[in-house]
Amino acid sequence: MRTIDPRRIGWLTAATLALGALIGAGAGLLTLLLYGIEHMMLGYVEGAGLPGPFGVPGLRRAVSVTVGLSVAGVAWYLLRTRSAKVPSVKKAVAGERMPFWQTIAHVVLQIFIVGSGASIGREVAPRELGAMLAQRFCDLLHIGGDGDGAIDRRMIVAVAAGAGLGGVYNAPLAGMFFAVEILLADVTIEKVAFGLGMSATAAFTAAAIKGHHTFYDITAMQPQSTPSLMLFALLCGAACGVAGALFRRGSSWAEKHKPTGAAILWQMPLAGVLTGLVALVVPQVMGNGRAAAQLGLSTFIPQIAGESGAAQSSASAAASPWTLLAANGGAAPNAGAVLSLSAFWPILGVLALTFAAKAVMTLVTIRSGASGGVLQPGIALGATLGAMLGLIWMLAFPSDSVTACALIGAAALLSASQQAPLMAMCLVMELTEAPLTFFVPVGLAVAASAFVSQWLLAAWSGARANR
Repeated sequence: MRTIDPRRIGWLTAATLALGALIGAGAGLLTLLLYGIEHMMLGYVEGAGLPGPFGVPGLRRAVSVTVGLSVAGVAWYLLRTRSAKVPSVKKAVAGERMPFWQTIAHVVLQIFIVGSGASIGREVAPRELGAMLAQRFCDLLHIGGDGDGAIDRRMIVAVAAGAGLGGVYNAPLAGMFFAVEILLADVTIEKVAFGLGMSATAAFTAAAIKGHHTFYDITAMQPQSTPSLMLFALLCGAACGVAGALFRRGSSWAEKHKPTGAAILWQMPLAGVLTGLVALVVPQVMGNGRAAAQLGLSTFIPQIAGESGAAQSSASAAASPWTLLAANGGAAPNAGAVLSLSAFWPILGVLALTFAAKAVMTLVTIRSGASGGVLQPGIALGATLGAMLGLIWMLAFPSDSVTACALIGAAALLSASQQAPLMAMCLVMELTEAPLTFFVPVGLAVAASAFVSQWLLAAWSGARANR
């Protein structure tokens, strides 16, 4: 058992407050940078009232993402072949050095491609920024070396990376669980307290800079859970476990086969062209996944929804991707804001098209050489898959809303793809600000998806090893 060390208590406090505030400021500024790039490249800024580039002309969408990935391809080629390599966050936690200016450039490039419309997550950027700043903090206070010093340095870097996630999404619980569940894989009272303290500080600071709003609108959800929703959670969790395991395997394959040389100069522009062509019909495929996820969460059919007690406000209906798609000539089942049961199959088709397009284009973008995350794309895939299953489910159980099913799917697929059930559950609940009562069905779905996906991934790994 450790003896009380005043110096250690001092740097733990300094890291929690000072380093947490610095990381939060960085996360807030990165969010503002994303908004600025969106405004410059696409002429819109994402928010609660406009979750995606639905009103942006198709040609501008295509040009923006093509130019964005082309410019980033050149920049990354120079950065990766003529400069110090930027390691992954996991390698940084293990002790590999993150160069200062190269990491800053790497972080900005990730925000740039997401802002221009590339189908990839932006959450890796603040995590890398947090890890790099933590290494400098440790250097300043001479934390490191062998023994306990090395363990402390590893903990600080991991917790700081989690604080980057918590700051950019105002999700301190998810940030803490990302650090202890994924990076450290070691849950202790000290690590949980330290991680939660720094993530909360980062979230508070970031919100003061970028503002605070609910990331996903779930107002079309029923007010209470039901016994039938628990059954749905179990079945949906199993389905999302399979889909999440496949997505994890696909993203790992894409990451391993990234171009390492000059091929990035043509593969990233090609990914931009392909994304732009798909976005002509499916604009919600662009960006980090907010638009696609909101499509699933906003699936609301008034003819049946009344039995669940769900109601969609006029503001939510106006900001729904279904309304925005219909208003701007996109792939939508009707020409109005209200979805109808008579359009059941077209609605299901749009959700399926969105799911497939988002999955494929995210993997294509990673395979082309781009750096970025898969948390938000995973949420998007889960929300659309959950909505598809929910549409079918509500025909038999109209007391359950499609939005609740989409919420459950989002957490379940993210859990499976990240192999991090606690982080996934908390991130989705924090991003949606869902009622606490829904922790029960979401938790059941996450447990089922984690079990199924782990079993599948182990089976596939064993089969590959026996070849």
